[in-house]
Amino acid sequence: MANLGRNIVANYVGRGWASVLSILLIPVYLRFMGIEAYGLVGFYMALSSVLGILDLGIGATMTRELARLSAKKGSAGEQRDLVRTLEVIYWGIAIFAGGVVILIAPYISGTWIKSQNLSPVTILRAVQFMGFAIAFQFPISLYQGGLMGLQRQVLVNGILILTGTLRSVGAILVLWLVSPTIEAFMAWQVVSSIIGSGIFFATMWRSLPKHTQQARFRGPILHGIWKYSAAISANAIIGIVLTQIDKVILSRMLTLKMFAYYSLAATVASAIWMIIIPFNTAVFPRFVQLHEKERSQELCVLFHRSSQILSFFLLPFCALLIVFSSEILFLWMHDPSVVENCHLIISLLVFGTMLNGIVSIPTYCASAFGWPLLITYTNLIQAVFIIPLIIVLVYWLHGAGAAIAWIILNSTFVLFMVPVFFRRYFRDELGKWYLGDVAAPAIAAFLICLLSLFLVPVIHSSGAIWGRLIVTGVLATIAAGATLPYIRDSFYLWCQSL
Repeated sequence: MANLGRNIVANYVGRGWASVLSILLIPVYLRFMGIEAYGLVGFYMALSSVLGILDLGIGATMTRELARLSAKKGSAGEQRDLVRTLEVIYWGIAIFAGGVVILIAPYISGTWIKSQNLSPVTILRAVQFMGFAIAFQFPISLYQGGLMGLQRQVLVNGILILTGTLRSVGAILVLWLVSPTIEAFMAWQVVSSIIGSGIFFATMWRSLPKHTQQARFRGPILHGIWKYSAAISANAIIGIVLTQIDKVILSRMLTLKMFAYYSLAATVASAIWMIIIPFNTAVFPRFVQLHEKERSQELCVLFHRSSQILSFFLLPFCALLIVFSSEILFLWMHDPSVVENCHLIISLLVFGTMLNGIVSIPTYCASAFGWPLLITYTNLIQAVFIIPLIIVLVYWLHGAGAAIAWIILNSTFVLFMVPVFFRRYFRDELGKWYLGDVAAPAIAAFLICLLSLFLVPVIHSSGAIWGRLIVTGVLATIAAGATLPYIRDSFYLWCQSL
């Protein structure tokens, strides 16, 4: 558990630093480039996510297989051949994805994107740079997944801090010293992606155990992992369609300026992922190893502890963002138009992402235990009903409709997928998880935030708003922690050790 705790902390520091830095610098990007250019940045992020379909489950398979092989003696050659085999495939996909974006750039700039101030030539060049950036950025997730499987998470997050700082701060310097344009911004994304891929490539191979034979591409490896990879791939494809179709439709339907507002709101809401993903990435290899060794009692304990820790960090933060989205936007942007156009969308998107985070432990466990088809079947059923609903809501209510569809989508995970998971694993733990690990801390955190909203007098000054948010956040966190047995016990033990 000590190593697991260290990995969790490292993931939060590494992922959190990059995410916070990119979010905090948005006002600077807007000041240099303008709101329409930031709309292209949002389009780039959406495009990168959509092309994540081409991962084909290879990244998650790399994590799981290296976690499994690292617990097995004499597997150095297998590990190195696995990495080389998946690496060759992944780089081929990356080059293909980047090439496609470059080829269709004229269509995107001339037909798809609706801009009032940026010229088609400017948009064309920016989209072409996006293609190159995606090609070099794409393989980073493969190497990152491999290092996570080897439990080198402290090292990974050190690299993420370095590359995240290089990408974000470097972009500001380029906009300031070279050219305050979207083309310069995207050109820097290409450069930082090349550097990041090179660092992760070298680190991955240095972290693998040494072996006398040179690593080589071996087709038979694919026969042993293709079923798992295919299931993960199906999950990813359907999941990306479900989560990105709103942005695809909005980028076509809205002006670039209005799409920029939605992208800005989505970026703020994405701060929630820096709580969810680092934690789950840290515990996933441990779930794989305990399941491989058939230590069911330890698995059950780890499952509840992990759920409670995630609830402790996730729910108070989400409650604060949902209830006080206007105040937080005002402190951050100091722009009434941004507050007016974004605050409701932020609250809705954060609520949907919170629901996704709540079910993430059962979801990751299903994959770790070799049952990724649970998510596949859930997503397939969702696709039949939810995709038409997303399209209707987006056309009807625009950005707010997309955010409402996101809530409905994640509600189905909570209400339908989770009970199915508990029928196969931890059969008698469903009530304990729903009520003790999730519902109790959620009610406590939201109650504190709502009481603060309705009972504390409103004072329109930055200092007063900051004070209100800090006090409310601390009290919501304490209230949520008081409802969680593992958090209470850990705090009690910590107090005794002082």
